[in-house]
Amino acid sequence: MPTESSSKPQARQRVVSGMRPTGALHLGHFHGVLKNWVRLQTMHDCFFFVADWHALTTQYRDKQDRSQIEGNVYDMVIDWLAAGVDPEKATLFIQSRMPEHAELFTLLAMSTPTAWLERIPGYKSQADKGRGVDTYGLLGYPLLQAADILIYKGDHVPVGEDQAAHVELTREVARRFNHVYSPADPILPEPRELLTSNSRLTGLDGRKMSKSAGNAIAMRDAPTIVAGKIRTMQTDPQRVRLHDAGEPARCPVWPLHQVYSDPLTLDWIEQGCRSAGIGCLECKQPLIESIHKEQQPWRERADEYLAKPKQVQWIVEMGTERARVVARKTLREVRSAMGLAY
Repeated sequence: MPTESSSKPQARQRVVSGMRPTGALHLGHFHGVLKNWVRLQTMHDCFFFVADWHALTTQYRDKQDRSQIEGNVYDMVIDWLAAGVDPEKATLFIQSRMPEHAELFTLLAMSTPTAWLERIPGYKSQADKGRGVDTYGLLGYPLLQAADILIYKGDHVPVGEDQAAHVELTREVARRFNHVYSPADPILPEPRELLTSNSRLTGLDGRKMSKSAGNAIAMRDAPTIVAGKIRTMQTDPQRVRLHDAGEPARCPVWPLHQVYSDPLTLDWIEQGCRSAGIGCLECKQPLIESIHKEQQPWRERADEYLAKPKQVQWIVEMGTERARVVARKTLREVRSAMGLAY
């Protein structure tokens, strides 16, 4: 017979993740982030936010760019919803609507060594390129990321391998805060990273898919646009004529097939390419059809939200208020530990 404690349902662990508002998203965003979010929201207590403060560290530095922020925010949220992120299952909100994040960022700064921030790979990379290194915002953004996570006492943070250092810093910040201000009763948990698969989807030119590189397929690209982009992709450079044997490993189209095509199609492509039994346009057609099939429900859901922009704003507003309840509770605990509860 179960005891009273064993019969109680266990609280779901909390996941926190954010995305910079770059506007409409592409297939790389879906396979690298959103597909994972849709899965996680069924198992965990998820907080997904628009990281618009973070975007200011490297984007939106001139007046024309800043005028696009609002449109980019809601374009991105619509793609979240189109992909299947459910506001009934996950809390969706905008970072800049939550001044609580900035307050915790300031309080955590009182116990975080500057050297910890300077060693983050992202900052070092920007410094090597000589871009934006004169701003405290760029230096401090890993600590703001830590505040984004810790204010909700996140248990897990879904990231690619290139972002794992940021989660490690968050653990160090939490550990340092607890040691300095609340050693007997730790307040801030140390989150763990959830490494995501397919975090680097190949683009139209064989490099990582990126809007800035001009090699992306948008989640809501029209079928004719998708077909045109795929059909004009470069293929195996050594396959100059139709009767030349090819090698899928040399072809930029092959990594996309590995994401979108079933084993039978992959086998057909490998054999047909290496024997020159199929042409490159024949090879590309199943890929086009698979992407069209994946995109159709996204476009249908997005059209519903595009027709009701106030509904999208309401979803974000409600999520922001839910997030605020949790954030304020954490801040009360932090202030008390630091002697600021007067």
